[in-house]
Amino acid sequence: MKTDLEIDVKEIGWVDLKSQYLAKRNEILALVDQVFTNGEFVNGKSVDLLEAEIARYVGVKYALCLNSGTDALIFAMKALGIGPGDEVITPPNSFIASTSSIVHVGAKPVFVDVCEDQLIDPSLIEKAVTPNTKAIMVVHLAGRTAEMGEINRIAIKHNLYVIEDAAQAFGAKYNNVRAGALADVGCFSAHPLKIFNAAGDAGFLTTDREEVYNEVRLLRNHGLMDRTTAVKWGYVSRMNSLQAELLRMRLAQEIDSNIAKRRINASIYRKVLNPKYIFMPEVPDHLFHTYMCLVIQVPRRDDLQRYLADHGVRVAVHYPIPIHLQPAAKDLGYKKGDFPMTEKQADSIMTIPVHQFMEEEDVLHVAELINGFYD
Repeated sequence: MKTDLEIDVKEIGWVDLKSQYLAKRNEILALVDQVFTNGEFVNGKSVDLLEAEIARYVGVKYALCLNSGTDALIFAMKALGIGPGDEVITPPNSFIASTSSIVHVGAKPVFVDVCEDQLIDPSLIEKAVTPNTKAIMVVHLAGRTAEMGEINRIAIKHNLYVIEDAAQAFGAKYNNVRAGALADVGCFSAHPLKIFNAAGDAGFLTTDREEVYNEVRLLRNHGLMDRTTAVKWGYVSRMNSLQAELLRMRLAQEIDSNIAKRRINASIYRKVLNPKYIFMPEVPDHLFHTYMCLVIQVPRRDDLQRYLADHGVRVAVHYPIPIHLQPAAKDLGYKKGDFPMTEKQADSIMTIPVHQFMEEEDVLHVAELINGFYD
């Protein structure tokens, strides 16, 4: 026999991939049949079409589909000539891939702390520039962009490249320009947990720079100019046609409506969550936030997480250990206390459910639980 608690629990996760599948099950199964019938599995017509559609949506000349957002970052830097002896400025509060990609091209990550909104603090960037600085890698976290106007001004002043790690920001805008069109190169992940998501690892790169486009086209496919002629040592980072067709369907049918629903849900939270305990960074008018994640900052975060789990609400923490404090980063020479805002946020950030399959009553239920925990 169920207890009263078990009867009252309503399960709500911060993502809902099952509902996403069931909502488009027939379309997805038709795509599987189409791809297997055609027998064109890698870098075929489906990928070509998706690249053109992404470029049009983002507002750039070129898009290139790859195996992951991490490969997009690595190839972007290789195409820009970033390598050993170079430094790349970046924040320390991202997923590990942002920094590991810098390490993998032989460059040195140079961290800069963030603002209250978790995005890189432009006022600290210029102090970190040295004669070896080659680029600024901004990270657009949770569905909102960094302050690209000031960042690009600094980059122009010091003749630096700017790379957007836009893995979490597909569809986001800064002054009505989409993420991926705000710098030299935009790098995106289409991992299943992203707002524009495939059914496995996938990613893509956007740019207006023809030389970057040409270089990455070679790098992603063994350096092959044609079927038999390799003009450089390349890699294997190709998107398969099934992922491409799934992303084409999402781009045509889902992405804008999903973002709109997430923004509605976020606005409800903003109205009802108690600001005495819950901090939600303000979103200025020049930013268009997609809410790939809704990240709040709260006291007693771990206790709240356990409380919500006991009541059927699954949240996440992105990310509890800053990159400069990861074991892999010990050779970079940073220590606890070097980036106080990042470290403070690491103890208080929490990603709560905001996805498009939540109804208003679900949002109010989660908000009531959070408020009730503190009350």
